[in-house]
Amino acid sequence: MDISNRDINVIDFHVHCFAEDLAERAVEKLASVSNLTPRSDGTVQGIKKSMKCAGVDRSVVLPIATKPQQTHKINQWAVSIQDEDIIAFGTIHPDYEDWECELDWLYSSGIRGIKFHPEYQWFYVDDERLFPIYEKAAKLGMVMVFHAGVDLGFSPPYHCMPERLRNVVRTFPDARIVAAHMGGYESWDEVERFLAGESLYFDTSFSLHKMDREQFIRIGYKHGFDRLLFATDSPWGSQYEELERLREIGLPDDILRAVLGENAVRLLGLTCQAF
Repeated sequence: MDISNRDINVIDFHVHCFAEDLAERAVEKLASVSNLTPRSDGTVQGIKKSMKCAGVDRSVVLPIATKPQQTHKINQWAVSIQDEDIIAFGTIHPDYEDWECELDWLYSSGIRGIKFHPEYQWFYVDDERLFPIYEKAAKLGMVMVFHAGVDLGFSPPYHCMPERLRNVVRTFPDARIVAAHMGGYESWDEVERFLAGESLYFDTSFSLHKMDREQFIRIGYKHGFDRLLFATDSPWGSQYEELERLREIGLPDDILRAVLGENAVRLLGLTCQAF
């Protein structure tokens, strides 16, 4: 399949951007902590330039509040960047006291989901103190994206491994949950054991260059390719290169089309008119 064909809706379900005045410092700091080389500048304009070059229609921006007091300010910024190219999610820090009102405000502002990062936000994914937040988000129909598996900027024990995430999925079977990094970065044997076939989505962010091709295909068929979402983790992954990596796996055209965008369209409740 020619992934540049414009009758294909391509959605990158996992990118990171920062406000213009923070982007340079934020990307530099994160690159130092994780020992990664950024592939874009971390700004909204930078991701739009990348999208145009790669042939990506829309990108889902996933902000993270690493401190409770950052939550509302970051969410205000997220609401402000939404447009025909950018789908912004919100953030809730587990220690933010006014989380319930914040979720209501995000929902009323057109935000379709929340990003949680159990490493940077320092909580175990199945800690029951988070359950009221998950329950509220699920009732609103908001997608919940979790960083899952190893994080290159941290040491073990990691806070969102597949078995723990399965506890959340089974506690909230109707929630719209996405496990980033193919269910758990560098934890794909555990993904096969504990998560494949459960009621959640996996995104492909920062995984295709690392995973064994046969394991990717095996997980895809066991879990269901209708629950895989193309994603890059930009600025840490190149949108153009990640599209090429996915194409080179050799998936059937209908499956490739679904992973590139159709699954995301369904999950996010978008329409063809949105493209």
